[in-house]
Amino acid sequence: MNVNVYNNHFTSSENLGEYCCDGSSYDMVHYGHSNQLRQAKAMGDYLIVGEISKHKGPPVFTQAERYKMVRAIKWVDEIVEGAPYVTTLETLDKYCCDFCVHGDDITLTVDGKDTYEEVKKSGRYRECKRTQGVSTTDLVGRMLLMTKAHHSNMGSSDYQQHTDNFGRGPKGHSPWTGVSQFLQTSQKIIQFASGKEPQPGDTIIYVAGAFDLFHIGHVDFLDAVSQLSEKPYVIVGLHFDQEVNRYKGKNYPIMNIHERTLSVLACRYVSEVVIGAPYAVTKDLLDHFKVDLVCHGKTEVFPDRDGSDPYAVPRKMGILRTVDSGNSLTTDVIVQRIIKNRCYIKLWARLHESTYAKKSLSYKVKGALSETWAARKKPKGQLKEP
Repeated sequence: MNVNVYNNHFTSSENLGEYCCDGSSYDMVHYGHSNQLRQAKAMGDYLIVGEISKHKGPPVFTQAERYKMVRAIKWVDEIVEGAPYVTTLETLDKYCCDFCVHGDDITLTVDGKDTYEEVKKSGRYRECKRTQGVSTTDLVGRMLLMTKAHHSNMGSSDYQQHTDNFGRGPKGHSPWTGVSQFLQTSQKIIQFASGKEPQPGDTIIYVAGAFDLFHIGHVDFLDAVSQLSEKPYVIVGLHFDQEVNRYKGKNYPIMNIHERTLSVLACRYVSEVVIGAPYAVTKDLLDHFKVDLVCHGKTEVFPDRDGSDPYAVPRKMGILRTVDSGNSLTTDVIVQRIIKNRCYIKLWARLHESTYAKKSLSYKVKGALSETWAARKKPKGQLKEP
């Protein structure tokens, strides 16, 4: 089955054992997008993602960065660059796709037409569920909050006593990522995890960090790490929210530990994730995972709480490597990009909300308005009940 992703839509072909998925601009790629692609891939055997140049708002990443990010998602088999916004049967046939897949939200053209109207009528359309609790707009909002003083509660007893939770409702959110409404489940982790154990001959490589707002800088680093061996088994240790906030400050992390877990697991260069890894890379950790190599990028290494080097043990063992990914992009840089365009983003958001509301209203009351108009054209006598 062949899946083609074009403009955030998906397509699939049962006879070919492949499937085609229709994608969008995929700016600010996050675990919600990854989950959409995971669901699409589950409908077939081969996933083609169409990446378009049209955006909902001002782009945060360049086209080249977006293409690389989507290619790094482990469920993607192929990408079509510069895909058309409206998915047609001609597009599906061109890439040998049986059907397209899209989320359960409506996408319209500027004149209010369904962008999937043609493929829906032909029976070559499938739908997948949207991931609740995350959106590009939501993430942008979290980053814009970086300029506020909302993290001033760090000294409060509630803040200090808070621990990361897996089972609480949306209101039991982390003060380090206070606006997140995402609820993690064991099932979701299983769906994202590879489930593969290291095999004989594999080189087990350990890296650790926040991996906040998982981006192309992280992808290039993990790609470079995976190229250190012919058979790499890359384990990523993710620090808890409060640990990240300790060494990064401000309102970091932008994504909580559960969101960051799914983001990293979706990367094709990652084999396993340690949720809540210790900040210092200890001998016990290295022995437990039988680590052959520990890697760190060229970013600053912050000392541990006691001022010690968190990489002292692997450094002494001679298994620590500094990896240059050739990409200097950091989460801080992304946040600055957002803040730089905040006025434009706010203006777009207001216009988008207004336009979307009008379009939604037209769908809901179209029938009622039509009936009212028809009634007005009838003779007055016919307006009364018999």
